[in-house]
Amino acid sequence: MRSVPDHGAIYEAPDIRDECVRVLGMSEKFQSDLLRGSLGLMVLSVLATEPKYGYLIQKRLNLASEGRVKLRAGTLYPLLHRLEAENLIRSRWDSSTGRRRKWYEITAKGKKQLASQVGQWQVYADCVSRLIAAVE
Repeated sequence: MRSVPDHGAIYEAPDIRDECVRVLGMSEKFQSDLLRGSLGLMVLSVLATEPKYGYLIQKRLNLASEGRVKLRAGTLYPLLHRLEAENLIRSRWDSSTGRRRKWYEITAKGKKQLASQVGQWQVYADCVSRLIAAVE
């Protein structure tokens, strides 16, 4: 276990990098097909604690994934627009930081969706873990 900074707080995160490479044969970055179905969940998770603008969302995803998730602006902003159209997040323009930025925050509907998706992903991950355990 090692400490990983999270907006000033420290939490203990398991060091799974070598294990993922050993068991799954994964490279430094996750394969795009693994990410495709989970990007919305990841963005909602990042916004669950506090509002963020686009670059902060990208930075947090990169940090939390230990560099494996590098979401480009061309992928992030259409995703943010879709989440906003579904009323899972809302946005507002603000320039109090000295620069005009569009801030995104999760809505009550987004929090419900996030809770549902987290539960589904936990069951799914547990199922996959049990299935691949037989391969070892």
